[in-house]
Amino acid sequence: MQFGLFSVSDVTQDPTTGITPSEAERIQATLTIAKHAEEVGLDVFAIGEHHNPPFWSSSPTTTLAYIAAQTKNLIVSTATTLITTNDPVKIAEDFAVLQHVSGGRADLMLGRGNTGPVYPWFGKDIRQGLPLAIENYALLHKLWREDVVDWEGKFRTPLQGFTSTPRPLDGVPPFVWHGSIRTPEIAEQAAYYGDGFFANNIFWPAEHYQRLIELYRQRWAHYGHGAPETAIVGLGGQAFMRKNSQDAVDEFRPYFDNAPVYGHGPSMEDFTKMTPLTVGSPQQVIDRYAGMRDLFGDYQRQLFLMDHSGLPLKTVLEQIDILGGEVVPVLRKELAKDRPATVPDAPTHASLVKAAYGDGPVRQPRPNANRGDNVTGGSPYQDTPAPQGAAFGLGGAR
Repeated sequence: MQFGLFSVSDVTQDPTTGITPSEAERIQATLTIAKHAEEVGLDVFAIGEHHNPPFWSSSPTTTLAYIAAQTKNLIVSTATTLITTNDPVKIAEDFAVLQHVSGGRADLMLGRGNTGPVYPWFGKDIRQGLPLAIENYALLHKLWREDVVDWEGKFRTPLQGFTSTPRPLDGVPPFVWHGSIRTPEIAEQAAYYGDGFFANNIFWPAEHYQRLIELYRQRWAHYGHGAPETAIVGLGGQAFMRKNSQDAVDEFRPYFDNAPVYGHGPSMEDFTKMTPLTVGSPQQVIDRYAGMRDLFGDYQRQLFLMDHSGLPLKTVLEQIDILGGEVVPVLRKELAKDRPATVPDAPTHASLVKAAYGDGPVRQPRPNANRGDNVTGGSPYQDTPAPQGAAFGLGGAR
């Protein structure tokens, strides 16, 4: 079972002080939060992708590469990568590089996001959001598994003899989670490919996500990946804790009431009844999240949103201390009790390599002199002299 944090990267005014951090301050705070997640024993740090204020994380792989370089064990991930408006070729390249520089400590969550205008910003039609998600992932899946790809689809120019570089580390693609808060077609897509399904259940009642997860598990079995309980499920969560419950409620209320995502809507009390948001003591959070498998079955990844709504860095770090020191150690034990041996652990690069090769040698992809290049089809290793006057390696003749 993996536990970690996810950030939506909002730059929000602290309602108790009226101070809004700069983008630079918020970015540096996020890096500190990610490193502290590892320091307290958490397993994963994930960050969303946004291209509009008040969010700053327009380039998640850049951020995650830096975090990977500053940590030793932390898995870095996204929450989410926009499969609809990013070119699948660029996703394949970016995450293969992240996989290499992190030593395999990288995976990703694909989704359609929650910002409608992002579609025209990147030249896409929001009315085609679901077909884009399906077609783009089909191409991404192929790019990571075939050294030379021919492709023709509806939404991008064809590819002929294309090789995405670098090739995945050890010949094993990063593990993919498909994130959804409402769409059964995404649960179907995750099941079809045998990928993970992340139900970011922080907004709607549990009954909605129970239906999505149950559909995913049934379709996982239908496609021959194993029994329903072997499907790979992740959940979102939110918590704010103090030793005394009322102190937590009093301190968090102004942040909740003014949050850009759910502020000025249902009361905090109503929202905590309907969603996993838990405001109270560490024990209340333990009790709430230990009961998640009663709702959704045994699952593999639990991520918490804790650095949002204008909470100052000092407070967020205190929350991470409580989460890592008091809550997660107990949850690891509680969620391991009576866990069937057939339920797999969350996939890691090491486990995927083991599944691919067993005890055999690991494939290390190398450039293939016979595959040609992506422009002319000619071999980049031909033993022929450069044209007279050519600037070798600098793009052509002078």
